[in-house]
Amino acid sequence: MKPVSISLLTICGIDELPTHQTRSVSHVLSVLDPERPDPDAFAAYAPHERTILRFHDIIEELPGQIAPTSAHVEEVLAFGEGLKNTVDARKDGHLLVHCHMGVSRSTAAMLTLMAQTQPDVAEDELFATLRAIRPIAWPNSRMIAFADNLLGRDGKLTAALNRHYRYQLEHDDHFDEWMTSLGRVREVALGKAA
Repeated sequence: MKPVSISLLTICGIDELPTHQTRSVSHVLSVLDPERPDPDAFAAYAPHERTILRFHDIIEELPGQIAPTSAHVEEVLAFGEGLKNTVDARKDGHLLVHCHMGVSRSTAAMLTLMAQTQPDVAEDELFATLRAIRPIAWPNSRMIAFADNLLGRDGKLTAALNRHYRYQLEHDDHFDEWMTSLGRVREVALGKAA
């Protein structure tokens, strides 16, 4: 008997959700700003299981905003554990993880799920796979630090994240200006120093 698995991984932003309506998505992890309404696109999806997390895409505490916490990353990991239990009823699954733009929170969540389900895969290999799934991936460093701790990766995920940032900066000139404009100067500096 063929082992049951999630055979397709997708990361996207809210504006891209309609393009995945016919792609047999079985599981969705939505990471949304707390004040953002639920996307209408899911009404056109086939029946699927969905978990919603709400926090802002920031890496420092800011007044009036909810920064990612260890508890949020624990919820990502609980979602991953739940996947193992719910996929059993299906031959294959398609996991879609999205946030506002499909760049930071969703890529951090997907990397966390990949590290959870593949504990023996080297961290740099996980990030290379993430780039193959979503070339514009710039995972939220705060989320990755929590995942690193919760998964017992002993700083290896964080070190690999810094190398990932360096890769992105070296391969796309827009990342430096883009991330700096979003207040992610610390992450850009980590990439340049890696």
